Amino acid sequence: MDTIFHALGDGTRRRMLRALAGGERTVGELARPFEISLAAASKHIKVLETAGLIRREVRGRVHVCRLDAGPLSSAHAWLSFYERFWNDRLAALEKLLREEDAAGTAHVQAPEKPAIPTAPERKSEEK
Repeated sequence: MDTIFHALGDGTRRRMLRALAGGERTVGELARPFEISLAAASKHIKVLETAGLIRREVRGRVHVCRLDAGPLSSAHAWLSFYERFWNDRLAALEKLLREEDAAGTAHVQAPEKPAIPTAPERKSEEK
């Protein structure tokens, strides 16, 4: 599983896998969006092959790659534990916040309106 996460740890390789999810691609087609050399693309592809995430087939002079998503299932199973962990934590936080909101609205009273000051009464002075 370490080789799978190593392969997935690079953004270029993740984007290559995403492209391969749409169907077979040549090494040149995989390299094109990144503006990298075929040698650099081949190094990325070799890492993906080592992890078992892609298969490369040589057709004459062209190397065609296709996705092999099988090994991703073990990574998904491992990540699912943490997905449940965070979902449980977030659900507990949501419950706590809802309880605080409910308790806060039950105790909040409408603020008193400030008294409007009246003009001082004028006393008539008799002369």
